[in-house]
Amino acid sequence: MSRTVSIFGLGYVGTVTAACLAHKGNRVTGVDLSAAKVEALGSGRSPIVEPAVSDLIADCQKACRLHATSDSQQAVLETEISFLCVGTPSMRNGKLDLGHIGPVCQEIGQALRKKDSFHLIVLRSTVLPGTAETIVVPTLEKASGKKLGKDFGVCVNPEFMREGTAVADFLEPSITIIGASDPAHSKVLRELYSWVPGKVFETSFRSAEMVKYVCNAWHAVKVAFANEVGTMAKSMDVDAEAVIEIFSADTKLNISPSYLKPGFAFGGSCLPKDVRALNYRAKELDLALPLFESVLPSNDAHLDRAIEIVLSTGKKNIAMLGLSFKAATDDLRESPQVQLVKRLIGEGCQLKIWDDNVSLGRLIGSNREYIEQVIPHIGSLLSSDLEQVLEKADVVVIGTRGIDRKKLESHLRPEQVVVDLVNLEKARRPAAGKAYEGLCW
Repeated sequence: MSRTVSIFGLGYVGTVTAACLAHKGNRVTGVDLSAAKVEALGSGRSPIVEPAVSDLIADCQKACRLHATSDSQQAVLETEISFLCVGTPSMRNGKLDLGHIGPVCQEIGQALRKKDSFHLIVLRSTVLPGTAETIVVPTLEKASGKKLGKDFGVCVNPEFMREGTAVADFLEPSITIIGASDPAHSKVLRELYSWVPGKVFETSFRSAEMVKYVCNAWHAVKVAFANEVGTMAKSMDVDAEAVIEIFSADTKLNISPSYLKPGFAFGGSCLPKDVRALNYRAKELDLALPLFESVLPSNDAHLDRAIEIVLSTGKKNIAMLGLSFKAATDDLRESPQVQLVKRLIGEGCQLKIWDDNVSLGRLIGSNREYIEQVIPHIGSLLSSDLEQVLEKADVVVIGTRGIDRKKLESHLRPEQVVVDLVNLEKARRPAAGKAYEGLCW
């Protein structure tokens, strides 16, 4: 079903959005303060340089599906959906400049005062979480004298278009994200995007706003990572392209969702050691590789956050569930759980530790040597009896996924504080009366 759509802001995002939605059969009106942009689009010419956009605009203008105006009130009154595509550039200090968002919402809100039918406003500009809730919705409500949900709707719909391939990215997106406070508003946008081939996610305002930043930050990390790999490889006379080709072929661990779920700090006998070795070699080669250099400090900071959460409870009797660096292993070497225990002991906490895979009597070799150096009296803290470990604890720290959830729930008391370091399923919804704190969720 075709819709009438107004696009506020005829920059890069707005122009491509207008051209592609008109191409899909919608009647689109572009809105901008720039007379030159309005004249260009109204004449069937593109205000931007981007492959395929000029042809789409020319075709849609001839078919009378694409128009342009500087009259925002007219645009709102004559359309059902308004997209906010105004720029959100960086200030000199790095802060996001939202100076265009408020005025546009003010204009749309004033137009809504004269409109009786329901109108949907879609925030497509890149904005930080909270913008829709604290700027867009309040400004619209104040300017219109109307209420979200009753008289108008708001959706957050971030764009994922790359310059040079924007049309293809719009028409064949990998994902489409719709953030809304009401499923009825999401439904309107879902219908507008009924042709998209990728998966459509319906979520909250804040999650939709955040996803765009997560994607761009990840892309930036990937570029920096590849460049640092190439720099180091060249310095050691290694074929970087061959290395990356092999690395990228692993879609189980490397190019995949693996390791991308928020949780506790990494540890074990491989990751910390190997990152250290790369950083040391880089120093020997006089290479500045700030991304690699920041990995271990970032990991340490995550451990610090966990310790602070436990200490902030103000309670000293702690039950630590899990000691090895991951479930189903007894490897304690460079385990962040071990470091957490050591730090809490240093802060005067009384700990009892349960880990069904760790028994001091069974530990041998470098594994036993490591734990005896870090926590010499570990034997007096370990117990294989979960109920005994939990019995006198005021705070229960979940540091392993290798635990029977039902058994854990049955032993928890309402007054105990649960600190979850591993995002244990169902621990996020503890029994009534129990306080729960996730590490980063």
